[in-house]
Amino acid sequence: MAADLVLTGGAVYTVDAARSWAQAVAVTGGRIAAVGSDADMRPHVGPRTEVVNLRGRMVLPGFQDAHVHASGGGLERGQCDLTGEHTRQGYLAAIRGYADRNPDRPWILGGGWGMDVFPGGVPSREDLDTAVPDRPVFLSNRDHHGAWVNSRALALAGVDAATPDPADGRIERTAAGEPQGTLHEGAMDLVHRVAPTVTLAEQVAGILEGQRYLHSLGITAWQEAIVGEYAVVPDCFDAYREADSRGLLTARVTGALWWRRATGTSQLEFLAERRAVAGQGRFRATSVKIMQDGVCESFTAAMLSPYLDRHGHETGGRGTSFFAPEVLNEAVTAIDALGFGVHIHAIGDRAVREALDAIAAARAANGPGRGRHHIAHIQVVHPDDVPRFRDLSVVANCQPLWASNEPQMTELTLPFLGPERSAWQYPFGSLARSGAQLCFGSPNPLWEMHTAVNRTTAPEYPFRGPETDAPFLPGERIGLPAAIAAFTIGSAYVNHDERDAGSVEPGKRADLVVLDRDLFTQPAGEIALAEVDLTLVDGAVVHARYP
Repeated sequence: MAADLVLTGGAVYTVDAARSWAQAVAVTGGRIAAVGSDADMRPHVGPRTEVVNLRGRMVLPGFQDAHVHASGGGLERGQCDLTGEHTRQGYLAAIRGYADRNPDRPWILGGGWGMDVFPGGVPSREDLDTAVPDRPVFLSNRDHHGAWVNSRALALAGVDAATPDPADGRIERTAAGEPQGTLHEGAMDLVHRVAPTVTLAEQVAGILEGQRYLHSLGITAWQEAIVGEYAVVPDCFDAYREADSRGLLTARVTGALWWRRATGTSQLEFLAERRAVAGQGRFRATSVKIMQDGVCESFTAAMLSPYLDRHGHETGGRGTSFFAPEVLNEAVTAIDALGFGVHIHAIGDRAVREALDAIAAARAANGPGRGRHHIAHIQVVHPDDVPRFRDLSVVANCQPLWASNEPQMTELTLPFLGPERSAWQYPFGSLARSGAQLCFGSPNPLWEMHTAVNRTTAPEYPFRGPETDAPFLPGERIGLPAAIAAFTIGSAYVNHDERDAGSVEPGKRADLVVLDRDLFTQPAGEIALAEVDLTLVDGAVVHARYP
């Protein structure tokens, strides 16, 4: 049978079990019909077959992202987007410009600012007041664990010196006890809940913008890391179903349903109903997302021992576990029993251990099960817990972009962890050597793989600093084959998609990415310089830089 499409003259790294290479791929009916040499493709070329000579370019399985906020990220790209700036003055100019261009917006919403720009990682409301004095402003930071608000927003929300910190968050305060303008974790909701509600049409538009952007990076499928109401992230469940029903989704999306705090196992029926409703099409909801702690920079990541102060002395703070261990154990065991995969955010070493303990409890109660459980971020991992990932069949869900000497690390993290714990950060090499399975996410695969292999930032990474060229814990590097596998077959596994995608093999979907160069023939320090020329989903082009 003649193929619809044949790619020839390429460097095809299949990521099959043997990690084999080929020259060409034939596609028929959206599936891979053949993989082999150029000569092997001759029987597949007919009068209507489109033949593309790759001229040595690289073909990989389409990248899959195991942890991304495509819906919220797409929304923010249409709001006040600060990701192109990295100075205080740059942020304020961008905010002022956006407000001037949008005089009818009742609120200025958006985000993308970096904590390292501001002393102690905390910007002030006075700065925002000078940029936008007449309207409320709410801007998430780049990791969405904190928000920058102005005086008008605080006043409308009724947040003042008498407002107590919520159990799952913190209000930064001045010496007089007044809100300073930065809100951490659950404290964000004190203001965000009075902001305008995002419409379904706006959310669908955000998903489509997120999809366009991710396709441009070679991503063909992803796990939406929060599907439900969480602080700054509106519930995108209905928007994904709407986009899917209208045929607007070209990617395949696995939704990680949000596990609400203080609700307990009574929410299981609701989550199971959502899974059933989203059981068809390109959007499915087969994971449950639990956020166990915060982030190191705001001292909300849950640590086994106290944070240090700027002089190296222990403080009284060990961060926040959003769920007590016994509560987490009960939740994970119940979720596992229903056949969901558990997707746990854990950054501090205590949170990682609590997550592993909870999965161990679920395995003991329910048996090995079908759950593709994974722990995301895993910034600080106690060495005793590294082998437990393999022992418990827990996938290490890594975001390598942060494993570098960027200012947020050197200025806001290292001084407060101390030398011993600092050396436990992002132990991807140790995890791989112990036999753990890795998956990658969030969201630029070439930048992420560059950092995983080099432990330095990509040359165009916007948050670079003077020390970013020095490798960060170089003993935790992984090789390029392992990095590619984590962004393809590894992420496909946690998305229950490894039988149909994640490698270039006959019978699988023709979800493919074409790079402008063979990564294996380039210096490791140039991985991030590669460009995505083509992204194909089901054999159809969804992104093209060059034909």
